[in-house]
Amino acid sequence: MGIAVGDGIPDVEVRTMGPEGPQPVKTGEVLGQGRVVLFAVPGAFTPGCSKIHLPGFVQQASELKGKGVDRIVCVSVNDAWVMQAWGESQGVGDDIVMLADGNAEFTRAMGLEMDGAGAGLGLRSKRYAAIIEDGRVTSLEVESKPGVDVSSCSAVLSRL
Repeated sequence: MGIAVGDGIPDVEVRTMGPEGPQPVKTGEVLGQGRVVLFAVPGAFTPGCSKIHLPGFVQQASELKGKGVDRIVCVSVNDAWVMQAWGESQGVGDDIVMLADGNAEFTRAMGLEMDGAGAGLGLRSKRYAAIIEDGRVTSLEVESKPGVDVSSCSAVLSRL
């Protein structure tokens, strides 16, 4: 069973890219304080993720911050090098934390994994967006079909 509104966010180790390479970080540290918008994508550099999902958050980051969001976080079942390269190619700068869930431990702890083997992707995250307040999920929208709708930045803004 997946995470639900009111649940605490799982605290597992993921990676971010630091000056010396991939750095371990606990999701509790990144997601557990303040008001956080977390969105997950099935894969960096994939069409929907690169043309719609991440760009929406890049373009509207200041609007999210203006509504009291302390941190915007993107997570994907990819490695830290891929997440860094994708973030650079999309111009995320310091606006969005790019979390690499390379072993899908966070994705499984959230109960939001999907089988992308049919498309050659293996185990991946479902596409979703969550609003987290001091480590508790206050809003969670998971896409029920392909595309970016309920997890878009515009949809998140309407829920803040």
